[in-house]
Amino acid sequence: MTGDALLPHPAGRHRPWPMCRRCCGVALDLGSARTRAWIAGRGVVVDVPTVTFAEDGARYPVRRGAGGDIAGGAGRLRLAPGHRLPPGAPPPVGVAAPALDAVAFRTRARAVVEVLGPASVLTVPGARAVALAAGADLSRPLLVVDIGAHFTEVVLLSEGAVTDARRVALGLGDTVTAQQIAGAVATMLTAMLRQDRGSLCAEAVGRGLLLAGGGALRPEVTYRLTGRLPAPVRVVPAPHTAAVRGAAKLLAAAHTHPSAAGTGR
Repeated sequence: MTGDALLPHPAGRHRPWPMCRRCCGVALDLGSARTRAWIAGRGVVVDVPTVTFAEDGARYPVRRGAGGDIAGGAGRLRLAPGHRLPPGAPPPVGVAAPALDAVAFRTRARAVVEVLGPASVLTVPGARAVALAAGADLSRPLLVVDIGAHFTEVVLLSEGAVTDARRVALGLGDTVTAQQIAGAVATMLTAMLRQDRGSLCAEAVGRGLLLAGGGALRPEVTYRLTGRLPAPVRVVPAPHTAAVRGAAKLLAAAHTHPSAAGTGR
């Protein structure tokens, strides 16, 4: 995936990246285990552990989907994608955020990305970003399951917006089995169906579930989920980078929106 494919430029409006200062967009997925960054024109260029080191040992900027060490997170970005940006070009930044605790996450994420000197910061629910990366039809209800390192999230989207979300502090970074993760997902989905007063969840179940995150790379997890859930399970292509790629698509959409024309920042 390249920035040229994601960031079309209307003829005569401005020059393409990297000459145009408005086109050096950065999409981020600040995960508990991995930090991933996409830069316009280069695709996903950073995929590194979300950890920094100080005199007192290792520090983890993001733990279980929530921002922790803001200074450490900023340092991680300075070392990872920061030095790859064109000099003097304030980038618009898009950040994939968890559906739950989104307000707190946004506040911390904005503080972290300030190290990049962003022209603007756009946060997007990670589930919506995953759906966009998969090319899913967002006009109909959709269920997204994201299995990360330290938490698993089930999100119901309707018209692209989060209408219900459940999360358990259970992931691939914990000492758990694929059966335990599948059981947790089944429990969350059952709870959503019981409270489904508008039949949105039932319709989404009929379509099947989108599976993303590092857990989607584990065949035993997919196998267990398929056996436990009353719906087909579809793994998103390159599921571990789906959130950052989807955030890049939203950043591109914001970049080419008519309201962005003629503005420098």
